Amino acid sequence: VLSACASQSALAEGKGLHAYIVKSGYALDVTVCNAIVKMYGNCGSLKDARRMFDGMPKRDVVSWNVMMAGYAQHGHGTEALQLFKQMEFEGVIPNTTTFAHILSACASQAALVEGMQVHANIVASGFDLVVVVGNALVNMY
Repeated sequence: VLSACASQSALAEGKGLHAYIVKSGYALDVTVCNAIVKMYGNCGSLKDARRMFDGMPKRDVVSWNVMMAGYAQHGHGTEALQLFKQMEFEGVIPNTTTFAHILSACASQAALVEGMQVHANIVASGFDLVVVVGNALVNMY
């Protein structure tokens, strides 16, 4: 249901569902929290998305990816890049989705130097031959 709210930008319904999830006790589940962050991000409510993200008791790589995607999707590439740096600092290992989102953020900000640094990280990670990452690299350059 959260994904339906996100795809239709039904923010009011999503907030109501979020409140129900909290009351039901499911707000501690990382998968549910990720869906809430994604819903807020897709609806353009980035402050709510970040508040949810920051309040998560546990985060996985998907958590980071959905928050970065929300920033990138709405033209907040600088925030996405900062989040990527925080992710690396906290020792979370990026995956191909992470790299696709952060390259999109670099492209939207014309952040070529940062994009080249990410590219080096991609090569070191062995993801340079993955199609989605290659497409994001072409878009960024």
